[in-house]
Amino acid sequence: MNLVNSLASQSTIIFGGRLFGAGLVFVVQAFIARVWGAAILGEYLLIIAAVNLIAVAMPLGFQTIGTYFAAEYRARGDRRQLIAFLRYAYGHVAGILVLLLLAGPLLQYLPGQGGVVAGHFVPVALLALATAVVYVNGGVLVGLKRPFAGFFADGIFRPMVVLATFAICALAFELPVDGFDAMLWGIAIGYVLISAVHFGFVVITVRSIDERAEVRQNEWPRWWRFAAPWVLITLATDFLFDIDLLLLANLLAKEELAIFGVCTRIFSLVSFGVAAVYAVTLPDMFESEAQNDRAAFHRKVGEANLVATLVSLVLFALVAVGGPFALLLFGEGFTAGAVPLAILCLALVVRSAMGPASMVLSIHDRPWASLPAVLLGMGALALANWLLVPAFHLVGAALAAIIAISAWSLALWVIALRTAGVDVSILQWFKTRRAVPAE
Repeated sequence: MNLVNSLASQSTIIFGGRLFGAGLVFVVQAFIARVWGAAILGEYLLIIAAVNLIAVAMPLGFQTIGTYFAAEYRARGDRRQLIAFLRYAYGHVAGILVLLLLAGPLLQYLPGQGGVVAGHFVPVALLALATAVVYVNGGVLVGLKRPFAGFFADGIFRPMVVLATFAICALAFELPVDGFDAMLWGIAIGYVLISAVHFGFVVITVRSIDERAEVRQNEWPRWWRFAAPWVLITLATDFLFDIDLLLLANLLAKEELAIFGVCTRIFSLVSFGVAAVYAVTLPDMFESEAQNDRAAFHRKVGEANLVATLVSLVLFALVAVGGPFALLLFGEGFTAGAVPLAILCLALVVRSAMGPASMVLSIHDRPWASLPAVLLGMGALALANWLLVPAFHLVGAALAAIIAISAWSLALWVIALRTAGVDVSILQWFKTRRAVPAE
């Protein structure tokens, strides 16, 4: 069980770093709510949600598949193809940035959140640029077996910039609106500098890759076949709650939106514990598939799902007990999010038990097969919000989220089982244990 030992050590360190960074972010959000008010916090969460969605679209899916191709090219000693891949990825970011700058004035016409984003357009664009670059950097570094470097720029250094900037602006400005504007500018400039340093680390790491593979033609058609569907897949999975916040902007008051936004941020922290498990094991899965070692691939999928499910159960229990106390930091009114937060964390258990179906489908050259499940989940989210939120408010929003996550997780499991012939759920671990008796 060497993989399990590796997961237990590396993922613990990664999750610990993320916990530290998220703790800093929670402190900032709590102070924003108490010093500047819940309405400003709601506006801040909407802006961050918009930044995340723009940033994940800018590399056009190359940040997600970067882990897979970086691991493949590292194993083959093909530095040339890896450099070409990176040129495409960063080129996409630059191209979308230009389009974003040209389309910026149109944001004010968007319903709900449009005015908020348009009012802070330049720092939003800078934050999106820096975030997109860090996403590409992180995906490649994880594939090159540098998971700490891949995660810590966003997980630790960005929260430190956010905390320092807020502290300065809260002391320097008397009016909340002025302080909030200055804080966004400070965070944007600080994160651009972090992304530049992070990019430098990628350059240094890529230079250490061997160049022993035969010269081949540029593989951009293969990259696009994998990357194109992952734009939608990543938006609907990793950034579900950013989309959800924008959908809820016209269904909840700003104060309720702030409460639900805090709940989703706590959920994102909790879910990172599961993401860290897969981040450690994905490069090994990719290598097993590249070497056509089916037994090792199935074993690693089963072990990763077992650890991820156990981690999600433990985290759910911790959130159920400690969630109300964490929410109390933001003010007494935020304790109304305790039940919705527990419901959200139950969805993480479902998602962990079903396994990384989308990634496995991509490994088996079926990246588009995930889209029906993704569309099902997004449709279920929009419909459930429309039906449940007006009557049940925060609880309705949480129920809508768990319905959507459960629907697409189950659909992805069925699709992977029928199209790729792989059971990506936790059941794979039991099957592997029966096939290979323990020594």
